[in-house]
Amino acid sequence: MRKLLEGYVFYFSHDVLNTEGRKVFEEMARMLLDERPELKPMVKRVRREPTLKNVMKLARLVLGEYSEKMPLLSVQGPYYYLFKD
Repeated sequence: MRKLLEGYVFYFSHDVLNTEGRKVFEEMARMLLDERPELKPMVKRVRREPTLKNVMKLARLVLGEYSEKMPLLSVQGPYYYLFKD
């Protein structure tokens, strides 16, 4: 899951999983469902509609609060600057 979110620019196009992102997601989903079968309905939803919003819902269940910052960090990097006008 972290690989998918940290590689946001590589695995998402217009906030939807692209082909490479789907491959990574399917590999992750198989392992996740082996460990936590109660998440099957959520994985099914992401497979049906692979938007960033749905992936983030699943990530929140798996990774917790830290998952919210991961796509932002992959786009901005660890540093961001505040510019005053």
